[in-house]
Amino acid sequence: MAEASRWYRPGSSKHNLHYIKEVEIRTTLQELLLYFIFLINLCILTFGMVNPHMYYLNKVMSSLFLDTSVADDERTNFKSIRSITDFWKFMEGPLLEGLYWDSWYNNQRLYNLNNSSRIYYENILLGVPRVRQLKVRNNTCKVYSSFQSLMHECYDKYTSKNEDLSEFGLRTDTEWKYSSSKTSSPLHWGYVGVYRDGGYIFTLSKSKSETQTKFVNLRLNSWITRGTRVIFIDFSLYNANVNLFCIIRLVAEFPATGGILTSWQFYSVKLLRYVSYYDYFIASCEITFCIFLIVFTTQEGKKIKEFKYAYFKSIWNWLELLLLLLCFVSVSFYVYCNLQTYLLLGKLLQNTEKYSDFYFLAYWHIYYNNIIAITIFFAWIKNMFLAIINDTYSEVKADYSIGRRPDFELGKMIKQSYNNALEKLNLKKAEKDEDKKMKTSGDLAEEARKEGFDESEIQRAEHMRKWKERLEKKYYSAEIQDDYQPVTQQEFRELFLYAVELEKELHYISLKLNRVMRKFSALQDK
Repeated sequence: MAEASRWYRPGSSKHNLHYIKEVEIRTTLQELLLYFIFLINLCILTFGMVNPHMYYLNKVMSSLFLDTSVADDERTNFKSIRSITDFWKFMEGPLLEGLYWDSWYNNQRLYNLNNSSRIYYENILLGVPRVRQLKVRNNTCKVYSSFQSLMHECYDKYTSKNEDLSEFGLRTDTEWKYSSSKTSSPLHWGYVGVYRDGGYIFTLSKSKSETQTKFVNLRLNSWITRGTRVIFIDFSLYNANVNLFCIIRLVAEFPATGGILTSWQFYSVKLLRYVSYYDYFIASCEITFCIFLIVFTTQEGKKIKEFKYAYFKSIWNWLELLLLLLCFVSVSFYVYCNLQTYLLLGKLLQNTEKYSDFYFLAYWHIYYNNIIAITIFFAWIKNMFLAIINDTYSEVKADYSIGRRPDFELGKMIKQSYNNALEKLNLKKAEKDEDKKMKTSGDLAEEARKEGFDESEIQRAEHMRKWKERLEKKYYSAEIQDDYQPVTQQEFRELFLYAVELEKELHYISLKLNRVMRKFSALQDK
């Protein structure tokens, strides 16, 4: 809204200026309330996507696959893997036992599993797990001439340029042949490299014994070589009790220095968003968020059109634009994630004998959560209250700096609204303006007598007050609608005498103050 000046200008009566300022303050309160509702709605969206069960699901799964030790070797688990031997012990031990749950704790067979494993009896293994490795070619690095007689092989760090695409080993199944990526999965950032999708891939069987035989066969035929740079173990779970998917990725990197570096990712996400009544409440908040976004965008567009280049001189306006940009990015991520979930989820669940790549969906949902978190951060940083009220208080400060009393104050407006509400509810009797003036005048005179002022001083003050009210009514009354009020010679003389009387009053008060200060100093000397 265009800024209204507090100064009296030709063509603007004080009544109009007072009305403009009242509208400005009311608009400020409305915008503040509207933005507060927006913040609450944004908080509900942000924290409504977070479920406490996400933490516990990640915790139990990480404990199962990361902390479970190899049988007869309490020191070896996934976190402590440092050699190829340790890696195969983990594959044939904790990983195998963690993936296949086919009996109860009393060794009785589980109920009908529909050919799928139930980890911890509650989490369905979706499809089958997938294992893949990426390799680099021999002679991808240069050996110093003095050592060439000692080293005939040299494997550099992993890059797409150094990647090995040729067959090796038994050259029979997919684990011995390079397979290109068939999906648009994102790159994986590891400790010592950035890895793309594809590689030498195989999937595990539904049978525990077949999978164990597969691991032994790969180990005996040296599936892991000197050129191996990373191995990924990917699988996904679904817990119907809490409606959460848990996408798990275990990573073992084989750097060029030797040894193994392990890392992991556990993503608990809610891909099926609208199931319960609370989910539909969140959906209504999402619609409200979009409405707010349209309203705020329209407001900022109008401001840019009105103020043009001057709009971009305020840091608050830049913060407003940044917030709008983040909101649009959040909405874009939301639409993309839900669209991909709708298109891919059915296909991923159709064939239980294949690997279901939920990592792609989880990846974008995590990014969406991050974007919405950044958005709410800047929404609070914006500090909308100071941003809106700043101009109003700047004008009030300017008024006081020249000795003028502001025409309209926020506190007075709130107090006036409160009194009006009491009067409408018949909880307070309405007072006429004349009664208020008489009551105020009588109270001041009574207080002056109690303070010991002379009756002549009280009468003179009352005369000055009436004189002042008469002049204000003449020149500043809201009832006067004329744009211009000429000052006559008699009125100018009255104004001059009024100024002289004010100067006399100021001189008189200064003398009394000096007299009091001298008495106070004399008392201190004693």
